[in-house]
Amino acid sequence: MIKGKPFVKWAGGKRQIIDKLKQYVPDEFNTYYEPFVGGGALLFELSPKNAVINDYNKELMNVYECIKDAKKFESMCKELNQHETMHSEKYYYEVRNLDRDKKKFNKLVDYKRAARTIYLNKACFNGLYRVNSKNEFNVPFGKKNKVNTYEGQNLGIICGFLNFNNIKLLSVDFEEAVKDAKKGDFIYFDPPYDSDTTTFNSYTEDGFGKEEQKRLAEVFKDLDKRGCYVMLSNHNTALVNELYKDYNIHVIEAKRNINANGKKRGKVVEVIITNFENKREFE
Repeated sequence: MIKGKPFVKWAGGKRQIIDKLKQYVPDEFNTYYEPFVGGGALLFELSPKNAVINDYNKELMNVYECIKDAKKFESMCKELNQHETMHSEKYYYEVRNLDRDKKKFNKLVDYKRAARTIYLNKACFNGLYRVNSKNEFNVPFGKKNKVNTYEGQNLGIICGFLNFNNIKLLSVDFEEAVKDAKKGDFIYFDPPYDSDTTTFNSYTEDGFGKEEQKRLAEVFKDLDKRGCYVMLSNHNTALVNELYKDYNIHVIEAKRNINANGKKRGKVVEVIITNFENKREFE
């Protein structure tokens, strides 16, 4: 089976540690839940028949909705072709600043908003997705002369996956996203990461601080009590180790390329936390 791959570059994306993640996926499960889906690396790798995927970032989930809808998908790709043709620094800032006029922006048709999200992700500095307190995209221009915004074949594979399986798309709070999870379901949490210093987590205007990390740990515990399989990724911080001390904490090395400071990119220590024992060896 040909699998899809992430169509955006997302901070904390999981493609380069996908084999490590797969070692801890349960052998069998019912519905797959991913409340912080982002680029969807593990989702596409597992390609489950039944899934509930969610992200609080409404612009990102709008892209998933448009890829799923054949007509909107076609219109979005035409828009992306136009963005590629028009691409320049001046044009980038014109597209970026569309969300400064909220009234006008909210009237923009969904496939145009979806194309804007992908174009900005491909053309901005280092593929960041960051918004300010007014929920305005504020990443500077990436200084690329040309941008390749999408691979038609990959988006087609994702379109098929979303349509030929039972995949529910949401854009709500992570706790709301898993409210219907039952015994035997598998939930993978990939939240904005905790940090012992400071960290980039402005995917939405609200950010994701220490209190949110604590609330997430409570949701993890509740799902554990319901008999769900739960897995979570995060940085290997003091808070994370304290919050999940009663569970299986697997320490791994990962390479991270999204940081405004190039010297801070490179290997970092992360954790994969599970409430079940399962480590499969892959050749």
